[in-house]
Amino acid sequence: MLALRISDQQLKLQDIAKPDADGEALVRVLRSGICGTDFELVKGYSGFQGTPGHEFVGIVETAGDRPEIIGKRVVGEINAGCGVCELCKVGDPRHCPARTVLGIVGRDGAHAEFLKLPSRNLLEVPANVSDEAAVFVEPLAAAIGIIERFQFEAGSNVAVVGDGKLGILCARALNITPPSKSITMIGRNDEKLKLAAKSGVETIKSDRALKVKHRFDAVVEASGSVDGFATALEIVKPRGAIVLKSTYHGLAKWDASRVVVNEVTVVGSRCGRFEPALQMLASNQIEVEDLISEDFSLSNGIEAFEHAGTKGVLKVLLRMDQQ
Repeated sequence: MLALRISDQQLKLQDIAKPDADGEALVRVLRSGICGTDFELVKGYSGFQGTPGHEFVGIVETAGDRPEIIGKRVVGEINAGCGVCELCKVGDPRHCPARTVLGIVGRDGAHAEFLKLPSRNLLEVPANVSDEAAVFVEPLAAAIGIIERFQFEAGSNVAVVGDGKLGILCARALNITPPSKSITMIGRNDEKLKLAAKSGVETIKSDRALKVKHRFDAVVEASGSVDGFATALEIVKPRGAIVLKSTYHGLAKWDASRVVVNEVTVVGSRCGRFEPALQMLASNQIEVEDLISEDFSLSNGIEAFEHAGTKGVLKVLLRMDQQ
């Protein structure tokens, strides 16, 4: 099968063996989405070697312990736990100490014609959710997952720093989830800010961010840039909160004294649960397909990555050549 592979911080298109399911479900990938984390993996984030990609929709080819899902269109929770620790026993392997993570840690990912995951990770996609929209389940789940980690107060002023794919999804999701709150997006790109604005989100250009010092009760940092945290510190109120969504390779430099002096709460937020994201898409509560800039055949995957890294581009999808 064809697959995009990371080796020694280089991305290559290779013909490799189709994975052996080895007790897991085998999924024929229909679409995958290129994510900012994929770019960080190429740079060396988490030391990953292999096939990246964790946003996908596909068809189940084999599933020994769940034959009822064979032939079904699915998405997949990306954290594969050991199945026996206390976290896995309650159905939440996101912090299982022995977990692998699809296309990120210890497990080949979705930028390939086939992938494997434990069948318990797979969720059937409702018929009214398109393949293109289904690819967004993982990043939308991450956006919704913010409310698992931080409880917003009704009427609070919330800023989202970063106008990329994840930032826009965070702003849109927070704008429609209780409690009622005011959402402002801070970013650099006029067209991307317009996408947030059409969802009822206020927008501010990054070069004007200093004029709103200490305005926000909470700030979601989703810029993917080390500068994003510095901006968040500028605009959050004393005793406010910063929720970190960005992942990037390398060490961030930040002013720890300001966190202490202003008594700022810093909260990390990583993966969310897929079921709420699927429900939000199936009920047409949120728009995602307007965030797609272009799609490429997997055979043009290198070109797709280059395009995805171009300034102003949002989501780039890969469609598998087997179709």
